[in-house]
This record gives sequence, structure tokens and C-alpha cells, in this order.
Amino acid sequence: MNVVRICNVLVSAWCIAASGCSPEAPAASSVSRPHVVTASRLSMGSTLTLTAWTDDEAAATAAFDEVFNEFARLEKLLSTWIPDSDVSRVNRAAGVDAVTTGSELREVLATARQMSDWTGGKFDVTFGALSGLWKFDHDQDNSIPDHQAVLARLPLVDYRAIRINDAAGTVFLARKGMSIHLGGIGKGYAIDRGVAILRLRGFRDFMMQSGGDIYVSGLKDGRPWRLGIQDPRGAANHSFAELDLSDGTFSTSGDYERAFVKDGTRYHHILDPATGEPARGVRSVTIVARRAVLADGLSTGVFILGANAGLALIEKLPDVEGVIVNDKNEVVISSGLRGRVRILAPPTDSP
Repeated sequence: MNVVRICNVLVSAWCIAASGCSPEAPAASSVSRPHVVTASRLSMGSTLTLTAWTDDEAAATAAFDEVFNEFARLEKLLSTWIPDSDVSRVNRAAGVDAVTTGSELREVLATARQMSDWTGGKFDVTFGALSGLWKFDHDQDNSIPDHQAVLARLPLVDYRAIRINDAAGTVFLARKGMSIHLGGIGKGYAIDRGVAILRLRGFRDFMMQSGGDIYVSGLKDGRPWRLGIQDPRGAANHSFAELDLSDGTFSTSGDYERAFVKDGTRYHHILDPATGEPARGVRSVTIVARRAVLADGLSTGVFILGANAGLALIEKLPDVEGVIVNDKNEVVISSGLRGRVRILAPPTDSP
């Protein structure tokens, strides 16, 4: 996922001058004016940045701490990198036993199943069975796994084999060797929870960003937040398009991060569950929606579906829009965003 560029608005300081005042006139006092308050922390493998447009910096800082704590709590439940997380415990018991989990994991998996159904299985959180063959995390070594080894694990990639039992509070993976990985949906879920916290604390004008997932609420200095879409082949933080947005979420999946090029072919971390290979046909997908968890998952699912089928899905879903850069470097914009997305320059064209 890309790093989203935020076009900041500078706030001018108020200057108050007085002359010729009588001795009895009250002295001018400074008035707290809305301004940007921001804080960042590493969470869920990305930098989580919180920004509020507010005149109460102390309240914003306290609310930010609550959000950071909620992300940390969810990471302990949903991360594959934490041995005693709910996800890790479910994966270890695959094909053996159902595991009692918190409601959060079951909620995320239920949402993931809906997106798997929408995308015909292209979005599938059981792609974790391919981990260790493809290495795009801290273990990236730019190696291409043996094709037969990849094919041998494909039967373990099947979202329909996840058994969720809300009455018993359990999750069960039906086959030994199956593995859930929530890298394509977990951060979106956490952002939605963080948004709820800030709103409960009375904030209406704020932004929350984790990697390529972002939510913007209200206004900044009286205007919608201006967000940039990363150029898939451009320099880091270089946008080819921009969009003004309020009270919505914005998620981008691309083939340019966690990737490498070998013998003229680009390999990246967004794997097609049907082949076990990096998906082809698209360079980036940006989804605009009302819920971050949907935008997060759909940006991955649409990427794997490809530009034509992906756009058709976007047009069917309510309150979902998208911008796709295909492998021919063409920009495809859904009907609800036409006239709202400003193309600053054509995307850079390179392999």
C-alpha cells in the first residue's frame, strides 16, 4: 500500500495591535484558535499518524493515546507475528480443533467472508498458507519460489473452510496447514475502531492514516481534506491525482511496495489465490468508501480481480468508488468520482 500525501493548509497567526488605549482598557488576551495537532506511532507494521483540527490540544492528545492503545490491543489479537494472538492460536490448531477467540477476530473474519463472496474468492485471508514461499515482509530476499511448491499449497487457500461459531465463540480452520493472514483488512478494521473513539470524545475534524489506509472526518480549516493518490511508478510521496474528501475512507493497494523486479518482471505481495502468484493486470487500486475495513479489503480484492471486473464490482456496490491504474498505465475512474478526481499529471510509465 502506498503512502498517502496530505496537502496541508497553513494557519496564519492572529496579530492583535492596540494603540491609544486608556489605562482602564483591558489588556488584549490571546484566544486559542483551531490548529493542527498531530502524533505518530509505529503500529501494525506501519506508522499510524493521527491529526486533528482543534482548539483543544490537550484533549486531542488524550484521545490520540486512547486510539494508540486500541491499535496495540487489536494487534495483540489479530497479528500473525505475535505467538499468542487469536490469529496465531487459530492457525496452530488448523485441522485439529476449534479455538475460542475474542469477538473482534470473528467480526473481521465475517467481514472478510463478505468481501471474498463479492470478489469471487479473489480476496481471501487464508493466503497465509503461502507464507514462507513468497517472502515480502522482513524476510524479503527477492527469491522466486518453486512453482510446484506453490501449487502444492493452493488447496489450503480457501476462505470457505473457515468455520465461525459465534454462539460458541470459536473459529476453526478445516484443514491442517491452513493459515489466516489479516494483512489486507486488519488495519482498516482498527481504523474504524479508532474513528469511533475520536468521535466519542467529541472530535469531528480529524484524519487517521496507517500505511495506505486513511480516514478523514469533517473539515480542515473549513475545507475538505485534500488527499493525493501515489504515482505507482513515481518517486515516493509523488501523487498523480488528488481528491477532496470529508467523512470517508481512502485505501490504496499497489504493486510498488513490498516488491522487486527480476529479469524484467515485477513480483509483489498481492497474491492471486487462484494461482499463488502475484496478481497481474493492475498497478494500483484506490477505493473510497464510508468504512475503512471495506476500503482496505476491497482495494486488495479489486486489484486481484483486474481493472475491468474490478470496476464492474465497484459500480455494483453502494457507497463505494475507485481509481484504478492498469498495467497499460491507463487511469480508470468509477462513475461516482468522475469530476471529483483531479489528474495532476499522467502516471509515470515504466515496467
